[in-house]
Amino acid sequence: MILGVWIINKAGGLVFQRDFTTGSNVVPALAKLSTNDYLVLAGTFHGIHAITSRISPMARSTGIEVLETDTFTATCHQTPTGIKIVLFTDPNQANNEALMRRVYDLYADYVMKNPFYTPEMPVRCELFDVHLFKLVQTVNPAATQA
Repeated sequence: MILGVWIINKAGGLVFQRDFTTGSNVVPALAKLSTNDYLVLAGTFHGIHAITSRISPMARSTGIEVLETDTFTATCHQTPTGIKIVLFTDPNQANNEALMRRVYDLYADYVMKNPFYTPEMPVRCELFDVHLFKLVQTVNPAATQA
């Protein structure tokens, strides 16, 4: 189950954030935060991502790729342009890499190819929202946008 999606620009600013719920108390959901809290968390994640890429014992490390907790899994993909897409899923969700690839493809097709979108600015592309929600519904059909 996809719980949320963040897109962080190369400067560490949160340019897109969506949470998804099922309306069920049984199914886990991400905690509701204020807009400012999301901005702070995105900036913090960006900083930790940069630090981990530098202190990693592996040569050419790209930083945090997966963060696993008992309540969610955060999968991060950094694009060649420095944009980070963070996908929050249920810990039991399989194929996070395939889902991440689909989210990245949607971002490339509906955001980056939009002639009215300015890179590094907040993402306000209706077709991206529509197709992202369709992707989320293929994984969790009862999903609603929180």
